Amino acid sequence: MKTPFVTKEQLEEICTQYPTPFHLYDEKGIRENARKLHQAFSWNNGYKEYFAVKATPNPTILRILKDEGCGTDCSSYTELLMSEKCGFAGSDIMFSSNDTPAEDFKLAAKLGATINLDDITHIDFLKKTIGTLPKKMSCRYNPGGKFAVANTIMDNPGDAKYGLTRPQMTEAYKQLKELGVEEFGMHAFLASNTVTNDYYPTLAKILFKTAVELKEETGVHITFINLSGGIGIPYTPDKEPNDIMAIGEGVRKAYEEVLVPAGMGDVAIYTELGRFMLAPYGHLVTRAIHEKHTHKEYIGVDACAVNLMRPAMYGAYHHITVMGKENAPADYLYDITGSLCENNDKFAIDRKLPKIDIGDLLVIHDTGAHGFAMGYNYNGKLKSAEILLREDNSYTIIRRSETPEDYFATLEDYWNVEL
Repeated sequence: MKTPFVTKEQLEEICTQYPTPFHLYDEKGIRENARKLHQAFSWNNGYKEYFAVKATPNPTILRILKDEGCGTDCSSYTELLMSEKCGFAGSDIMFSSNDTPAEDFKLAAKLGATINLDDITHIDFLKKTIGTLPKKMSCRYNPGGKFAVANTIMDNPGDAKYGLTRPQMTEAYKQLKELGVEEFGMHAFLASNTVTNDYYPTLAKILFKTAVELKEETGVHITFINLSGGIGIPYTPDKEPNDIMAIGEGVRKAYEEVLVPAGMGDVAIYTELGRFMLAPYGHLVTRAIHEKHTHKEYIGVDACAVNLMRPAMYGAYHHITVMGKENAPADYLYDITGSLCENNDKFAIDRKLPKIDIGDLLVIHDTGAHGFAMGYNYNGKLKSAEILLREDNSYTIIRRSETPEDYFATLEDYWNVEL
């Protein structure tokens, strides 16, 4: 059973000021989770979490994480700008991008961000773009093949567009060293949303062994190894969440087994978590506005895939709580739908839930990452507000909902749109 971090009474109060749908974030949960993550890796003196801005690109959220000692992981010009506006600079920013425009590289260099190259050809591209390369750089490693944890294939790196091959890593380090780079990092992301304590330790051992080899082959000074993201959350209520303390301990054991004997006990460990950091601490709050009785039983809500794309995009499960009916029997079978002109605009299909009445508030769980961020304007729909539930249970709006004026604002003047 998943329990909302907010009560029905609190939501009804919020709704008197901000109509549904909206995304609600839990400041207390976010801060507690960030502190636990740092505790899990406190054994590593250089450890730093670079929050993946793409997951939840909101300045208030970023500033909360900055308070907790996090940096940012950026993948675009706009994410770099947002990080700068929030006070991140220099080594607080990791820039990991692919198929990267020159302007993005220029801004990353200007801000002093640590640039993580996705391809060996980007070395020449970067040199032509910014001239002298930074003294500290990183390369993203893709070992290819398939990657398995606990006999379960998670992802297929061999089909991924990201990263350098093993031979390219050696050549890239040599080229970068000749161009004046003095500090080197390694980065890899091999699996997404893993719900196992084995992923990070397994990945870490692969990267640690590769780092030792690269140091021996090229003589470079490797100062950090970035495990990137991949630690997931249990979207379904029947699964146990990851134990971040056990994960941190597993990485420590691999570190002491591989890096320390190689004289690399000063290597910093970095992570770039998004989903793990934010997903459980966000709810999409929506209200039942229609019911339909045809070949199936449908409940229409005022949110749609514009507000949360994951279920429509790839059938992702998000748990749903009918507020005020948490203890009622789930003896009705519903499809929970939005209003887009697409049949996949469904938050749940054949989901057993308590009887839903028009006007009921529904909480869609685990939307704190890759929820609002993936929104769009299909059918002329407008993005919803984002609201923060403060630690003292007060609430504040951290992004207003879009208006029709916003939707038309980018049109050229000759359209003469008057609202």
